[in-house]
Amino acid sequence: MSKKFKRLLLICMCVGIFTGLAGFILTDFKSDDESLEKEVSAPVLAPSVSAGGAILINSDDGKVIYEKNADKKLYPASTTKIMTAIVVFQTLEDTGTDLDSEVIIPKEAVGVEGSSIYLKAGEKVAIRELMYGMMLQSGNDAATALAICCGGDLQTFIDKMNDKALELGCKSTHFVNPSGLFDEEHYTTARDLACIGREAMKNDEFRQIVGAEKWKSEDTERSFVNKNKTIGQYDGATGIKIGFTKRSGRTLVASAKRGETELIAVVLNDGNWFNDAYAMMDYGFSRQDVNLQ
Repeated sequence: MSKKFKRLLLICMCVGIFTGLAGFILTDFKSDDESLEKEVSAPVLAPSVSAGGAILINSDDGKVIYEKNADKKLYPASTTKIMTAIVVFQTLEDTGTDLDSEVIIPKEAVGVEGSSIYLKAGEKVAIRELMYGMMLQSGNDAATALAICCGGDLQTFIDKMNDKALELGCKSTHFVNPSGLFDEEHYTTARDLACIGREAMKNDEFRQIVGAEKWKSEDTERSFVNKNKTIGQYDGATGIKIGFTKRSGRTLVASAKRGETELIAVVLNDGNWFNDAYAMMDYGFSRQDVNLQ
């Protein structure tokens, strides 16, 4: 074999090795690029929740991000008190009254079934204390006292609750009491309750109340701890209310804000209430089409 032929053969071998190596490298990079593309474009899976009815909305514009049986008639339990608070604040605005004004506790509000802040007939209590007692401690007596004092009588206040629900477009909601005690005619849907929660969270004083982990009255020294564990457990939590009766099941309206985006999650008749609400909000915050800043 001539030296010239040997050099030619050596050159061909080197070119072949280089071409093969380059092809391997490019193929490897392409594979990595494809994997990265698949990872970036992989859809975020919607959560699987055990609630009888559930919904997740953007608090800013009301856009629905997730829903399950959102229009099914269910029972709100103490999440009813969100609407009670809305009507109380509306009454305060209409009458020029503030939260530090005192009211005299009517006897009808004493000894109400269920959760209580142990009011006494005839005692003077600031509206602020009743509001914290209703929203944090979930006092049914506090809700009843507020309804009677702000409505003149219980039924007038309940009528205002139903009128407000219709005004907000909640056509599948009906209240028969201000506390959420079970009644077949006291019902709502996840969609309606999200709308009610969104309306309530527009009020800064309401936000301050439902966002507190605890509160103590300087006048009566009653102290309340927020039963909504979302506050203190979930990153960015802002509110708002839990509820429970044996026949209604566990209910929760929870909210959280990250960046400029606030979400509201509602679960009704849900034994896994907090975890399901957290999973829904995790899903909402991870969605690419939810505008996080």
